[in-house]
Amino acid sequence: MTDNYSKFISSATDRWQRLVNGSVALARGLALGLLLGGAPLGATAQDDHHIRLPELGDSSSGLVSRGREKELGQMWLRMFRSQVATSHDALLQQYVENSLKSLAQHSPLEDKSLDVVVVKNETMNAFAVPGGVVGVHTGLFLFAENEDQFASVLAHELAHLSQRHYARSLEAQRNSTIPTLAGMLGALVLAATAGGDAGLAAMTATQAAALDSQLRFSRQNEQEADRVGIETLAKAGMDPQAAGEMFEQMLKATRYYRRPPEFLLTHPVTEKRIADAKLRANRMEKIPLRDSREYHLMRARIRVNAEATPQQAVKRFQAELRGINDNEDAARYGLALAQNAAGKPDTALETLQPLLDKEPDKDAFVLARADIDLTRHDYTNATRRLQQAVDKSPKNHALIMGLANAHFKAGNYLAAERILKKHSRVRRKDPAVWYLLAETHGLAGDIIGVHEARAEYYILNGVFDKALQHLRHGVRLAKNDYQTHAILEQRMKDVIKMQQKAKEL
Repeated sequence: MTDNYSKFISSATDRWQRLVNGSVALARGLALGLLLGGAPLGATAQDDHHIRLPELGDSSSGLVSRGREKELGQMWLRMFRSQVATSHDALLQQYVENSLKSLAQHSPLEDKSLDVVVVKNETMNAFAVPGGVVGVHTGLFLFAENEDQFASVLAHELAHLSQRHYARSLEAQRNSTIPTLAGMLGALVLAATAGGDAGLAAMTATQAAALDSQLRFSRQNEQEADRVGIETLAKAGMDPQAAGEMFEQMLKATRYYRRPPEFLLTHPVTEKRIADAKLRANRMEKIPLRDSREYHLMRARIRVNAEATPQQAVKRFQAELRGINDNEDAARYGLALAQNAAGKPDTALETLQPLLDKEPDKDAFVLARADIDLTRHDYTNATRRLQQAVDKSPKNHALIMGLANAHFKAGNYLAAERILKKHSRVRRKDPAVWYLLAETHGLAGDIIGVHEARAEYYILNGVFDKALQHLRHGVRLAKNDYQTHAILEQRMKDVIKMQQKAKEL
């Protein structure tokens, strides 16, 4: 199923591919033009038609409206998903969403409804896009040593959104709106796919193309985001010193690694910035160091996958459990996950059992125990355990997806279908839910449902042509079902409007 998921991700329409390629090509052209000392290549008027990006305002419109920001954010998210591999780990997604939601409650952000995308990439990066889109690379977990450091990066990105820095930058730059927006898109896609120097070159070129006054404005944005982000951390009961610590680690990375963290492409860190962050935090009330175990559990999940093989992950966590570790429970949890992935479920259960004895209802441990059952092909116990957990925590996204997946693997397609249909109404904007629902519909024999779910999946990934194909098939098959026929026809009209709007942007 994972292979099929990856294939779906990579099957975006040619139009979106051309759009992103055009963005990247423009960024590279800017780099080449700057190196040659001439005007930026690709920034001419005749080339603008290759970049179908929103014009967020003109010289007479003032700041872009919040509605326009939301529209841009949703379109950007679809474009990004069509090109970048995102995580389908429901437990990790839930953790990041909850972390951002908690921080947002203490942030000056007016619209606290956020769309969160977790990128499967081991580089250290996070970003915010106007309209409430926040992206986090899984590599951020590998970099941040505790939850407060991780949260400091998220709080900084929320600060950029709350202060509307992107809209203000575009207003200040006016005539360079399209090159800057295209360069940022291209660089973020490159950073999330290659994670290499190409992204650095693209972003460097785009920033260098701006005027000195615009760069100063950018520095002001960063200073303001530092201030607001640190205040948000403190209000959320987290250590404001974590921001300076995180900056310090990023600066060290530029000395010891061949290339800096991707986060530094848009957030340059200097000794002065670190000192300012520490000084600001020193003026605040000291907050005792909090227990970061939940964070370390999520970090362990990522670290298992970061190793070349499950066997190597087993060795690493065995060494940590015997020696120095950030959190003993997390080291044990990571070892159990690695052992199960290595095909040793009995050993994994022995490792996990002390955690289950202490906290039998902990979602991370329940899911790990169920995965051990699934590896043993003990589907009855897996579904029973997960059902009990969902009964106790009926809104837990990770447990619900775990239960649906267990039923799916057990061949209980009708049960999985029932769970996912209900869950899709709660998480309408989650591509992973629609993907698994489409697979389940197919095996349960609901062909109309397959087309409907796949259409929703493709809509969320910006592949409107394929979404319309599935909706047309569904409409034909539902000709004798008036209600379903009407719903699918209306959805076709919605998608056609989205497609037209995308062409206008």
